[in-house]
Amino acid sequence: MQTFDPLTQPHTHELYALVASVLEIGELEQQPMGKGVALRWRGRLKQDADAAYAYLAPRFRALGYTALLQQDDNAVVVVAAPGIVMANGSRLWVALLLFALTVASTVFIGGASATGFNLGLGLAFSAALLSILLAHELGHYLVARRLGVAVSYPFFIPMPLPPMGTMGAFIAMKEPPPNRQALLAIAVAGPLAGLVVAIPVLVVGLLLSEVTPLVAVSGQPLILEGNSLLYATVKFLVFGRWLPGGGEDVLLHPVAFAGWAGLLVTGLNLIPAGQLDGGHILFALAGPRVAQIV
Repeated sequence: MQTFDPLTQPHTHELYALVASVLEIGELEQQPMGKGVALRWRGRLKQDADAAYAYLAPRFRALGYTALLQQDDNAVVVVAAPGIVMANGSRLWVALLLFALTVASTVFIGGASATGFNLGLGLAFSAALLSILLAHELGHYLVARRLGVAVSYPFFIPMPLPPMGTMGAFIAMKEPPPNRQALLAIAVAGPLAGLVVAIPVLVVGLLLSEVTPLVAVSGQPLILEGNSLLYATVKFLVFGRWLPGGGEDVLLHPVAFAGWAGLLVTGLNLIPAGQLDGGHILFALAGPRVAQIV
């Protein structure tokens, strides 16, 4: 940081007047950003943060700047970032092609077994797993669009290899959210929407599954899926006892495995780090310093 020279940047006086109308300015700074300099006014808001942003954003944009509101210690920082973030359009045909390839790869993996290929089981696995992943990404997408934040279409990643036939899906935010409240809403919408679908899928899949002795089947090595509190509880509610136990466990139907995979993906996404949903949630709740430390 360095002391700001008000004569070095265009539209300084106009920006200052706009900021002064919503912020009791206590400190003024400049910070290199991209090929320009971002202007930062630190102080205390005179009105609600959402109302202040709604007032500043279009007026900053008219002057060639992007408005950002940040919380720093006990102060609010209004940032005038040089340039305007332009959201490019997404290619729908790319998203549809990747989704079709992911359907094919998950059907292939879901229907494969030691005794051959079962198309019905492959289709059931694919429909169950992709419905969970699609619900997750649509949760992000719909909430972002409702809040006016430009995002891409959901892009699925096909991978015709065990155990799931896909590496999941993602969407990209094409512009910064207006505030941490919006970031929190967008981040949390995906895991919640995914769980709303994953839990019923898991229950249906477990009802289609059987409890069997823990022995190898058809000469194939025995593979035990990981347990979690939620997964173990759902198994208990369906079968009336804690599993694995007594040398027995559930031989998962492909739909049940898809439900388990949905819980796994949701759990991994909630790790509070980086660009994962959990990282965004932590950043929105605790701020950049705590998020960086974690």
